[in-house]
Amino acid sequence: MHGAAVRRAVKVVLLVLMALYSVAHVQTSVAHEIQPAVVEIEVASNGALKIKARLNLEAFLADIGADHADTDDAPTAALYDALRQMEPEALARRATAATGVLTGAITLRIDDMAVPLEIANVDIPAVGDPSTARQSSISLKSVAPAGAEALVWEASGRFGVTALRVRRGGEDRPYYGALIDANASSNPVSLDIAAEQTLTDIVVRYVVSGFDHIVPKGLDHILFVIGIFLLSPRLRPLLIQISSFTIAHSITLALGALGILSVPGAIVEPLIAASIVFIALENLMTNRLHTWRPIIIFAFGLLHGLGFASVLGEFGMPTGDFIAALLAFNVGVELGQLTVIAVCYLTVGFFFGSKPWYRRFIVAPASIAIAAIAIFWVLDRTGVLVV
Repeated sequence: MHGAAVRRAVKVVLLVLMALYSVAHVQTSVAHEIQPAVVEIEVASNGALKIKARLNLEAFLADIGADHADTDDAPTAALYDALRQMEPEALARRATAATGVLTGAITLRIDDMAVPLEIANVDIPAVGDPSTARQSSISLKSVAPAGAEALVWEASGRFGVTALRVRRGGEDRPYYGALIDANASSNPVSLDIAAEQTLTDIVVRYVVSGFDHIVPKGLDHILFVIGIFLLSPRLRPLLIQISSFTIAHSITLALGALGILSVPGAIVEPLIAASIVFIALENLMTNRLHTWRPIIIFAFGLLHGLGFASVLGEFGMPTGDFIAALLAFNVGVELGQLTVIAVCYLTVGFFFGSKPWYRRFIVAPASIAIAAIAIFWVLDRTGVLVV
């Protein structure tokens, strides 16, 4: 590989990342991004249920739900800003007055029967920087009927997306549900405290979660992989590029999951979208695979790994089998990526990859479409574009 080519590739990657980081950083200071609520349910041996929900309470009270990614985009943005500047005591009184609305937005079913929920405590941080969303904690309690077998969690669109975690009797291997969409139900969670969760259960769950984050939920990662595929559908170049991407995102996924490296999603997500733009534009500007391409993909893979780590952190990691869960999630991500590559190859590469018109009628239109979508994401995720 030519030294000049390597240096040019490195400079391009660094310039792109630095410029987009600056844009994202400026926008982050004013953005009110809505994060998933984290709900932890502890099941005691006597059937007592302790529920702790960490959420953006101001967004909930302002009725800004899952249909808004940013509070500034909502019709009640002014109310949200006013609530955000309330002192904890005043906001707690506001939340207590809306107890019925809060408990009405949550459904906890035990063996297909909804159980009543009672608010035990509301913990709200100090005001701090009003431009930054604060996460309040609401503690609720209930009791599972004797002999109950399973619980199911469901929250309304107003409550938003939930990262569900259930711990039975203080076990070392708690059940960690994947992210639960608004107005969707979790899978039934066993209340049998004596039933120990096996290592196989954990591995399967995290492999499925990793795969699910790519297919069908990871459209940005799917488009990035398709962009990698388009320029050269031949096996050897694909393996080199995918291996570079895999090594890179595995590094930052591990560092993020271990808590060693943490970058806010408001910075990572626009940069991930920008990486898709870069790959798509490169596909349009060159007709061959340059030697610097794996370096660029490696750099962008580091960003995608941070995105994977943020998802993994939202629905939690088992303390007793941390490494196994981390590896299983990564395997699921790889299986998702390979599935995308396989579909691309079997539907496009195998039949048309060697055709003289492949670039004109497949690479160019597809790359233009991918670039357009990703540019929209960059503008949307940095707050430049208000939709």
